[in-house]
Amino acid sequence: MFGKLRRWSRRHRRWVETLWLTPLILTCLIGAFYHERPDGAATSPMTVATAGYLLLSAALLVPLWWREDRPREVFAVVAGISFLQWLAGIYPIPANLSVLVALFAVAAAHGTRWALAAWLVCEAGLWLALIRYVSWESGLANLEGFASASGFVITIAIAGVYVHTRRRYLASLEERAERAERERDQQAVIAAAAERARIARELHDVVAHNVSVMVVQADGAGYALDHDPEQAREALKTISATGRRALAEMRRLVGVLREDAGPAEEYAPQPGLAQLEDLIERVRSSGLRVELAVTGVPRNLPEGEQLVIYRIVQEALTNAIKHGGPAVSATVEVTYQAGEIVVRVVDDGRGAAAPPGIGGHGLIGMRERVAMYGGAVEAGPRSGGGFQVTARLPVGRAA
Repeated sequence: MFGKLRRWSRRHRRWVETLWLTPLILTCLIGAFYHERPDGAATSPMTVATAGYLLLSAALLVPLWWREDRPREVFAVVAGISFLQWLAGIYPIPANLSVLVALFAVAAAHGTRWALAAWLVCEAGLWLALIRYVSWESGLANLEGFASASGFVITIAIAGVYVHTRRRYLASLEERAERAERERDQQAVIAAAAERARIARELHDVVAHNVSVMVVQADGAGYALDHDPEQAREALKTISATGRRALAEMRRLVGVLREDAGPAEEYAPQPGLAQLEDLIERVRSSGLRVELAVTGVPRNLPEGEQLVIYRIVQEALTNAIKHGGPAVSATVEVTYQAGEIVVRVVDDGRGAAAPPGIGGHGLIGMRERVAMYGGAVEAGPRSGGGFQVTARLPVGRAA
């Protein structure tokens, strides 16, 4: 219940501030009928008419609506108005209690040092009021009244400091709770990653074993094909059964790896070199000027290597869009050489001004993909400006 009340008060802060000020506002309205000194002595401090009383009360009360946002400024305004009131010789009114409200706001928002400064200002105000508005014929009684009022002011300041300490303590608890929750989530992610790494190793073992069996059986079938067709037929059956088991294991383990990857994706062929033109068109539609240049004699590459080249171009162009700035253009060069394929993506943006490591995990992913095929990636700012990514992927016997 208290939690709901606290959340409601945060959403309706102005209404809550008005509610807290309601008793003081009512007291000021009632005081409008009794603001003149009853003795009517000629030597009494100057009193004001009802209109002046209401105007002075409004000047002292209105700033309190901003005491949570700017407590020090509100305290300065209210204390300054009260001091001007003292200089004018106007007798204190109930609205002067707004100084104490502002004192509490300062102490609750800024702690001990500011609470001490505001308290000293209030004590000075009490002493000035005692000098001007109180008769010294009964000096001891006046000093007792001053001590009582001073004790009340001290109590308000201490209460504000306590609220400040309490708020900091609760904020610390909330921060620690949030940190513990983040650490818990991180530990869950780490544990899940470790489990997936273990499953990936298991997948590697399963696939390697089954492929080894299939290779051995295929070799045996090749040797027995002319001498013992029946044995060759049995070997082919074993290859077929082993391949099906390997596929079943791969589907099961990969399904575990993807179990929290979100909605199931549609099955579609992985992109390759044939889709580079489509990728370039999509990038152009996003506003980046791109030119594609292919040199050398194209060759048929395995799907895995084609996917690596496609992802390198995709990541490099994405980085050009992110970090190149406005009016950037890029060039994609794919060069077929005797023993390797060179992929170079160059842009003329402001990537040269970026710190090392631009692209973050994308460049790491590039290097990992190319490293699987024995290649290398170089990425960094160009001497003439812009950014360049160069990947060399060995093919054929060089691979």
